[in-house]
Formats: sequence, structure tokens, C-alpha cells
Amino acid sequence: MDSAVSRAVPGLRPRRALGVAIVVGVMLLQIATDLVAARETARILARVVFMSCELPLLMLALSTAFGWSLRHRVSAGKGILAGVAIATAFGCVFGLAYGGLMFEVPELRLHTPPANSSTVVVLRSALFGVLNAQMYFGLWALAVVYPFAVEGARVRDLEALELRTRAELARLRAHLEPHFMLNTLNAIAGLVTEEPREARRLLVCLGDLLRDTVQTQGDHEPLDKQIAWLRRYAQILESRHRGTLRFEWDVAPECGAAMLPRLLLQPLVENAVQHGALRRTQDGEGEVVVRVSRGADGSLVCVVEDNGPGMPDSDVRAGAFGLQAVRRRLELEAPGAELRLESTSQGMRSIVQLPLVVGEG
Repeated sequence: MDSAVSRAVPGLRPRRALGVAIVVGVMLLQIATDLVAARETARILARVVFMSCELPLLMLALSTAFGWSLRHRVSAGKGILAGVAIATAFGCVFGLAYGGLMFEVPELRLHTPPANSSTVVVLRSALFGVLNAQMYFGLWALAVVYPFAVEGARVRDLEALELRTRAELARLRAHLEPHFMLNTLNAIAGLVTEEPREARRLLVCLGDLLRDTVQTQGDHEPLDKQIAWLRRYAQILESRHRGTLRFEWDVAPECGAAMLPRLLLQPLVENAVQHGALRRTQDGEGEVVVRVSRGADGSLVCVVEDNGPGMPDSDVRAGAFGLQAVRRRLELEAPGAELRLESTSQGMRSIVQLPLVVGEG
């Protein structure tokens, strides 16, 4: 097969070598069978000579046809028919040559023919050559084409999975970011008439948030950048719910460079505010605490905790999309990570634990 095809099909050259090795191995087994059966030396030598001439040419022809079918995107059925035709032609030619040689050297005959039956001898020799060539074609296809097809199917499955993953991530973000924007604008709208100066300040904060969101490159960002973003987001919420909501931050300095998916914690913070701190029925402010530290196993542990009513069974679906989105994003973007929910009479705790990956710079 030409080098262009070998370059276009990664791993094809080793597979082709494997196919040739398997066919040669079977040829040696056949010769060993003749030796064990104590057949005539002349017959064994003749078989070795003919197979040594036929097999390299047959392998070359099959490999060339296979490369041609790849370049021209020939269907599997046509490719098989081409291989069968090539094997038939080679088998017929070499079978006839072997049959002609048997007339000159009777010791090479595969069987004892009836008297005056030269035509039968030639036809049987041709049939023997065709069947033998088809057997080698089958072995070559099993050793070369089958692994190639399996590998190609695996690569296509991986590519399809990657496309599905990207599409799902895009869908999740398309839901999360407009949802955050709508809630933030509603928070500012409540201050436009009551406290226009505060509303203008919060609009500046919102502009900073949007600028950071648009300018962020890639699917992951450093923790310290995400915490800074959340702090500005918290300022908007604290101003909107002044006197009823406050935030506390406990972020270990050594975790600042850790990388995690963009906007991963925002749905947890929003869920803690909307379905936790703001639903507090006891006296005192609603509180949301964001803690980040390194776990005992070296992982990154992010905790978002509120002092609300917890999550009774009847309210499990409250804020479900945000929690489900975080869990699914962890599955897609941070293999090995997990999201745990702990609900008590003192409030709700969302815990994200994921492998600690430090970004460059």
C-alpha cells in the first residue's frame, strides 16, 4: 500500500504486518502438517515454493485494493467482493500452474487421478488453488480489516460522545446564564424607584459581572476569579435584600489557583439564597456561607451553606434544575468529582468535591 494511505490511516501499517504474519504462520502450520504426515519431500518443497511466490503477491494485491477502497470510500460489500475476486484470480492462476507442474512431476499430485483425465486434474488443481487463496484472504481480512473496523467504530463513538457532551454543556450554560441575568435584573429593578443611587451602583456591578463572563476564555477558570465574581454577585443580592441576607466567605488562600468549571458555584449560591436563607422563618438574618478548602486526600472541597429551613422531602424539587445542572456538569467536565447535599434543621449544605487541578501561571 502506498505511503499516503498509510499516513491517512493511523495504525494500518502494524495491522498489515500482523495480517501477513498470521498468514505466514498458517502456511508454516500447513507445512508442519505435511511433515508430520510424512508426505513426500518433493511435494512439501513444491508447496513451499508456490506459497512463497503466491502469498506475497496476494497480500500486496489485497492491501493495495484495501487502500484504494479507503481512498474512494468504497462500501464494505464492494470491498469484500473485490477481495474475493482478487483471491479467486490468484488462486486460479497458481492452481493451474501447480496442476501443469504435476504433469511433469507426478510425485507432486494431490491425489491419484483416473486414467486419461488431464482435464479433471487441471480443474481440481485450479479449484484447490482458489479455495486455498480464499482461506488466506479470510485470514488476512480477519487480521487487518476487522481490527481496523473495530477501531474505526470506537473512534466514531468517541467523536459522537464528545459532540453530545459539548452540545449538552452548551444547553446547560444556555439555561444557567440567562437565568442568572433575569434574577439579577429583577433584583436591581426593585431598587430603581426606592434607591436609584443604589440601583446605579448595582448596575455597575452587573456590568462588571457581564464583562468578566464575556471575556472569560475556556471552560475552566481559577477559583479566586470565580470567588471574586461571586462576591460581586453577592453584593447585588445583599443590597436587594438588605437586612435579611448576608454572606460570609472562608476561602483558603492556597486554593486560589485551583481550576474548576466556569459558573459552577453560582447555581449553588443562588439555590442557597432563594430556597434557603430567604425562606428562614426564625428571627435573624438569612446567611449564606461559602467555604473552600483542601480535603484530607488533597482534593478541592467547596461548600455552600445556608441557615434556611433545609430541604424537606416535599420540597426536594425546589431549585432542582440548578443542582442537577451542577451535578451533570461535574460528570462532563470534572470526572471523579461529586456533589453531596446535607439537609438538617439548621439549614442546607451543598458540597462539591473534585480533584485539585492547578492552572498555569
